Amino acid sequence: MSEEQEGGLSGLKKTIIGVATTAVTAAGVYLTTNINKFFGVEEETEVKTEQVAETPAPVGGATPAPIVVNIENTNQQKQSGGETKVVERVIEKPAPAPAKPVEDEDPW
Repeated sequence: MSEEQEGGLSGLKKTIIGVATTAVTAAGVYLTTNINKFFGVEEETEVKTEQVAETPAPVGGATPAPIVVNIENTNQQKQSGGETKVVERVIEKPAPAPAKPVEDEDPW
């Protein structure tokens, strides 16, 4: 019966709790992201610069030949279950001895 009477104020209560939880979580993320700014700590960052030397132009105005790289991928993926192996066994059994022919005559 109590499930049937649960109504509008209970839904409003759950909504307020959800909004408050979301706000507290967002404030925590913001604090942890910007904690250095709040305490006045400045990070020292070094900017590394690289100088690229220009290559001299080829003599005679000739352009270098283009580099062509042909790569063939022969790797094949296999299933994690492993390979299926077929094992054949040959078992040789001797042939049964031929039956003796029955003679019509009695040995008496």
